[in-house]
Amino acid sequence: MGRIEKMKNETWGRVKEQLLESVGRSNYANWIEPLELRKVDNGVAVFSVPTSFMANWVSRNFADTILTHLKAANAPASRVEFKVEPHQSQPAVAPAETAPATSNQTPTLVHEAPAADLPGAPLDPRFTFDNFVVGKPNELAHAAARRVAEGGPVTFNPLFLYGGVGLGKTHLMHAIAHEIRLRDPEARVLYLSAEQFMYRFVQALRDRQMIDFKQIFRSVDVLMVDDVQFIAGKDSTQEEFFHTFNALVDQNKQIIISADRAPGEIQGLEDRIKSRLQCGLVVDLHPTDYELRLGILQTKAEGYRAQYPDLKFADGVLEFLAHRISTNVRVLEGALMRLFAFASLVGREITLDLTQECLADILKASERKVTVEEIQRKVSEHYAIRLSDMIGPKRVRSIARPRQVAMYLAKHMTTRSLPEIGRRFGGRDHTTVMHGVRRIEELKATDSQIADDLEMLRRTLEA
Repeated sequence: MGRIEKMKNETWGRVKEQLLESVGRSNYANWIEPLELRKVDNGVAVFSVPTSFMANWVSRNFADTILTHLKAANAPASRVEFKVEPHQSQPAVAPAETAPATSNQTPTLVHEAPAADLPGAPLDPRFTFDNFVVGKPNELAHAAARRVAEGGPVTFNPLFLYGGVGLGKTHLMHAIAHEIRLRDPEARVLYLSAEQFMYRFVQALRDRQMIDFKQIFRSVDVLMVDDVQFIAGKDSTQEEFFHTFNALVDQNKQIIISADRAPGEIQGLEDRIKSRLQCGLVVDLHPTDYELRLGILQTKAEGYRAQYPDLKFADGVLEFLAHRISTNVRVLEGALMRLFAFASLVGREITLDLTQECLADILKASERKVTVEEIQRKVSEHYAIRLSDMIGPKRVRSIARPRQVAMYLAKHMTTRSLPEIGRRFGGRDHTTVMHGVRRIEELKATDSQIADDLEMLRRTLEA
């Protein structure tokens, strides 16, 4: 007995550390951490798990890996088994019901496992409300997320957050989960991506474990699904998601969804799901503006300055980065982290020159891509003409000259060929574009008004 206790307390502890490195932090948190070694009997290492769904998953995906590490640690095990039983150290959040057991069958936990054992994705401890920088582009989304995280009566269900990559959707979802668990440690909060939802649904179908699957996903207090556009076009997964959604709404449970676009714009998503998603609060996280990007950089820089207290930091660097990297907050934050690490390693002051040297690839990739259509729109606004006239057949001077200006800017500010530019100007021939470009080049040297117009339009388009 003493040998087994030593095995459980010491050997299994070392094996778990090795498994963390072997399977990765996410898999470890979801599938290895909840395991408890109960006994080693006749060469069989018996582990307890909270649900039969988890037992089947771990058996199929991690049993061989666990056994390999046990053997490497000289454990007297040649086989592993997983039996379903609630962990004594983690009392269930609600009374557990078990299916009738036969003499050779382990009771199956039908009710939900403890909140800590919900098979969701791990939460990032950095993504909290405290370090979410609020500005005009995200203030409504932040306010809505705060309101949901406070708990109490469900006022809008679901909360649907959408926007491009790196605008803060995932940060807000993690922050909601952290806040809910802080306020109510017993709350059953399940956060995962739509891809994980689909994968677990398919696995449950294959293993004939749909009862367990439904129990897990329909007995939570808060369901959070990230990147829901992933299930578009996947009919069976959408069907199960729809029924899960309805079951939770009927129980007045909170649902929080994120996507890269609005519900109505997700192609391949069933109309009934679109309708359900639109019945709550749909909030757009807009692309960041300069002030918000600068605020994010200033917040991050304070932490790095504390980490690298000896580094000197020149004025204007944060402003430069906020101006140049405008599309993705993750790229912006990653650039700042790289800059501080590089300056620390080489022992140099963080200046604009060092910034451009260290971040040359990021700055080049983040250069603003101007389109022909955007040029046409800005030029039409500047000269107070209609866009339809810009690309239409009219050849009067008041329209032809702005058209030539737009062609000139399209030639110098985009990578489009002359034939492509001509097609975007009402299907004109490339020789017409060449003539327009040459004419503006001639006028630029002699007409100060044209030169000023070109410079103003260029700055506007590059801003």
